[in-house]
Order: sequence, then C-alpha cells, then structure tokens
Amino acid sequence: MKTTFALAAALLASSVPAAHASSDDAWSGFQAEVAKACVTAAKGLIENGKALVDPFGSESYGLAVVSGKAVGAKVTISTLCAFDKKTRKAEIGGEISADKLAVKTGK
Repeated sequence: MKTTFALAAALLASSVPAAHASSDDAWSGFQAEVAKACVTAAKGLIENGKALVDPFGSESYGLAVVSGKAVGAKVTISTLCAFDKKTRKAEIGGEISADKLAVKTGK
C-alpha cells in the first residue's frame, strides 16, 4: 500500500506544469530568447521584425508570431515561429499577409 501511495504521489508531482515550478525571471528570459531567435530566423523574410511570444509555449516548443515589413516590399507580413526547447533553434513558416493576420506587438 505504501508503494502504491508513493508511486501515485510521484506521478502527481511529475504532472504539475512547469509554469508553476519556474520563476518569473526564468520565463522572462525564455521569452526573450524565443523572441531573439525567431526574429533572427525571419530576417530573410521580414525586415526589423517584432515578435509576439506565447508566454510559455508548448511542452516542446516556444511559439511566436514575427511581424514587420516584408523584405523588398512595402507591405506588412507575419510568420509563425517554433523554437525547439531542446536544440534552442528556431524555424519559421511562410509569410502571412496583414489582411489575414493582424498582430500588435506593443513595441
């Protein structure tokens, strides 16, 4: 019975989301890292991009939308970005026009 209780307690403790275990400073640092990596990854698509970062991302990825002026054009576009939490590398999707996705980054 003790073993069953200990196992159940261990499973319950391991299922608590990471958001509760991490500090605000750690999440802020994570968000800054995701923003920087995503803006850098989008440089070939977006000039002077600004990132709107999901505060926590998914279990495996930091997630963001990068928006700004399209390279070589006079239109605003956005792209989705996934930042792999293990490899620390960001990948972007294709361009999304401003009439399809409007993002306000506050900056």
